[in-house]
Amino acid sequence: MLKMRGICKSYGSVRANRDIDLDVAAGRIVGLLGENGSGKSTLMKVLFGIVAADAGTITFKDQILAAHNPRMAIAAGLGMIHQHFTLVDAMTVTENVMLGWDRAGFWLRPQEIAALIRDTSRTYGLDLDPDAVVGDLPHGQRQRVEIMKVILRGAELLILDEPTSNLSPPEIRGLLDVMRRLREQGRGVIFISHKLDEVLEICDDIVVLRDGEVSGRRAAEGATKADLAHMMVGRDVTNTIVKTEHAPGAPVLHVVKLGRRDEKGLQRLNDISFSLHAGEILAVAGVDGNGQSDLVDVLAGLRDATEGGIDLAGLDITRLPVAERLAAGLSYIPVDRAATSLVPAMSVADNLALREFDRTPFSRHGWLRRSAFEEHTRERMQHFGIRAAGPDAPARTLSGGNQQKIVVAREIGRKPKVLIAFQPTWGLDPGATRFVIDQLIALRDAGGAVLYLSASLEEVLMLGDRIAVMYGGRLSKPVPRANVDVTEIGLMMAGAGAMAQTASRAA
Repeated sequence: MLKMRGICKSYGSVRANRDIDLDVAAGRIVGLLGENGSGKSTLMKVLFGIVAADAGTITFKDQILAAHNPRMAIAAGLGMIHQHFTLVDAMTVTENVMLGWDRAGFWLRPQEIAALIRDTSRTYGLDLDPDAVVGDLPHGQRQRVEIMKVILRGAELLILDEPTSNLSPPEIRGLLDVMRRLREQGRGVIFISHKLDEVLEICDDIVVLRDGEVSGRRAAEGATKADLAHMMVGRDVTNTIVKTEHAPGAPVLHVVKLGRRDEKGLQRLNDISFSLHAGEILAVAGVDGNGQSDLVDVLAGLRDATEGGIDLAGLDITRLPVAERLAAGLSYIPVDRAATSLVPAMSVADNLALREFDRTPFSRHGWLRRSAFEEHTRERMQHFGIRAAGPDAPARTLSGGNQQKIVVAREIGRKPKVLIAFQPTWGLDPGATRFVIDQLIALRDAGGAVLYLSASLEEVLMLGDRIAVMYGGRLSKPVPRANVDVTEIGLMMAGAGAMAQTASRAA
């Protein structure tokens, strides 16, 4: 079905793709793995016509694709589903499917398209209501709308970019079932993921990129996580996480009956109370969109609480500005690095020093010391594996994973009393993920307190000393890791557990 031969692409002196070959047969799922910056995204952009290759050829269904753009790629039978969806929340499923689709016609035929959606939904197990408003759908259902769009446009090869990164366990199982049906229908799939368990479960073939080149090819059958990780990063990063068991220290963060209403009066947070102790990780599971963003932003001082209070190490910080919370020992790793964590136009060095640029050694007698910026940046780049041309490289030129590493290096490097980590491994490869996790555990072992929020149940269960779940703006009572019922946690994340039913009644 697809043959890519000798694909090369450079950006200045950086060789993103070096003589890459990639084959995908009809009715096969090919896993595409690699570290951040390994060339996966560039290769897929070349395939989909977003960027032009410097050299190489692409043959799809015996047709040469050259100088093509995304519209031409779609017409040829390619479909790409990005991590960030291109949906209009205020529109229905049917209206989103019709957008930009010639078959919808000059005179729109919503009833005909809705019937088509129902038929296709049954065929592929998508379970979509054509009349549902997209903004009311959970993340997994929105993803299925994107899949519906590319199927109806005739895609015979689908590219799925990190499709499970924000799904609950039941939603992940549902997506894998959809992929199996696509395979049964004879469609090809390129599955880009950092989750090695999922790759081994669903893929037929696996291709690994490293430093812009193919470092290995393997049939999924018989492959192991250790094999794949070694091909990706050159070492084994799948060995068991070791956490020293110890009694937590005194409480350092008290949150009491915290609530928040938004500008329209909608209750975003409802009666949230918990304590976080020195030397522990409180891990919060939850599918994106259930109040996690509101909670971390209220704790960090980016949004105001409308009810309740926050105490940090004996200091009431409920109404304090961000700068005073930082001075009191709070650090925050947001998930939205581009909008909240970084200044994309500023250099790596300036972003790393954002919190402390007015202090020694970065500043002396009111003058910035650029030599100190550079020395600090080179040490952080080496220690955290940040790939950039140098300290002066603009943050926007880095891959998403490397941008996240800047944030992690800056916030953990401050050795805070309390670290709020909101999906800090999002978009990171296994090697970088393991490094971040090791840093969080080291902070916890040194007496720091970590509030860890993630859509990855695996990470929550691996890291948390105590576990809680967020759903519908409410937080379940944290329980020790040893007492966790994994099935119940998964149901609660999907909105089917006991806490979810309570939240629904309260709403």
